[in-house]
Amino acid sequence: MTGRLRIAALLMLAGALAGCKHGGDLVVDEGVGVTAIRTACPAVGVPDYTGDITLFRNAGDKTAANIDVTAAITNVRSTCDDGNPKVYTGVTFDVLARRSDTRGARRVTLPYYSTVLRGGTAVIAKRIGTVNIDFADGQARAQARGQAGAYVDRAEATLPQDIREQITRPRKPGEADAAVDPLADPTVKAAVARATFELLVGFQLTEDQLAYNATR
Repeated sequence: MTGRLRIAALLMLAGALAGCKHGGDLVVDEGVGVTAIRTACPAVGVPDYTGDITLFRNAGDKTAANIDVTAAITNVRSTCDDGNPKVYTGVTFDVLARRSDTRGARRVTLPYYSTVLRGGTAVIAKRIGTVNIDFADGQARAQARGQAGAYVDRAEATLPQDIREQITRPRKPGEADAAVDPLADPTVKAAVARATFELLVGFQLTEDQLAYNATR
């Protein structure tokens, strides 16, 4: 199982792209260093393999001829209110769906999750929602909108001052660490991970659906 598939599976089983920006803050990307902006707002995105869902008419038959409904999450957008100790991020997204049999009006209910991930691996909160797709008689395509939101503690999402100073300290040519990425320091790397949050959304897939997405 690949690393990306492991993360997707973790999000499927766990219980209960960008946020807002302000000048003067830091963004720290592994292997890059200080590149632009970093805020207490979590990054927002859709994890690999969870942005699509395929429903089949008959269980056990995953051929194209047996596909009933397909859907995909797109147009993910976020807003962030970072003016309080609890930083709130809201997310909206569209679900575009297509069905094979266009006879009759039909409603398809699809489950999705929103989760807060810390340090790239630790799931600290998760919620499940549903979005209803309404097909009119004779209509093959339909869409709906979903939404999610989460709070993140500002203090936990802020780098400690000593870590900020270590990352941003001016380095002169010839110094021993002038060409060394500060993130190579395990202490700095760990502190950045602890202060890094993501708000992720995707379809709440079964193990079979996740495996299908990963191998198709």
